[in-house]
Amino acid sequence: MKSIFKYIALFLVGGFIYYFLEILYRGYSHFSMIVVGGICFIFIGSINNIFKSNPPLLLQMFISSIGITSIEFISGIVINLWLNLNVWDYSNMPFNLLGQVCLNYTAIWFFLSLAAIFLDDFIRWKFLGEDMPNYRIVYK
Repeated sequence: MKSIFKYIALFLVGGFIYYFLEILYRGYSHFSMIVVGGICFIFIGSINNIFKSNPPLLLQMFISSIGITSIEFISGIVINLWLNLNVWDYSNMPFNLLGQVCLNYTAIWFFLSLAAIFLDDFIRWKFLGEDMPNYRIVYK
C-alpha cells in the first residue's frame, strides 16, 4: 500500500508541475498533460531503479530526454492523431516526427530533466524515506 501511495504522489507532483509549466510557457494546457507529465516523472525517477546504482547525471539526463520524447510521441499519437484533440502540433518545427515530437524539445527535455531528477530524489529522500541521493557527473 505504501508503494502505491508513493507512485500516486510522484505521479501527481510530476503531472501538475508539467501542467503548470505548460501554462506558464504557452498560456494554456490540457488535462491530458497531467497524465503525460506524471508518466514522465515516474519514468525519470525509475532510472535509478533500472540501473540498481546511481548512474551519472548526464546519462540520467540523456535517458530522461529520450524517454520523455518517446512518451510524448506515443501520447501524441493517441491524444492528437487518434482522438483528434490537437493538444500540440510541432509540424512547423524542424526535425519533427508526425508533428508529435521534435529535436528541439528533446534537447529542452535534456536540460529540464535535471530539475526533475533532483526533485524526484528530494521527494523520495525527504518525504518517502528512501536513501539520500548521491550524485556524480560521469562514470568513475
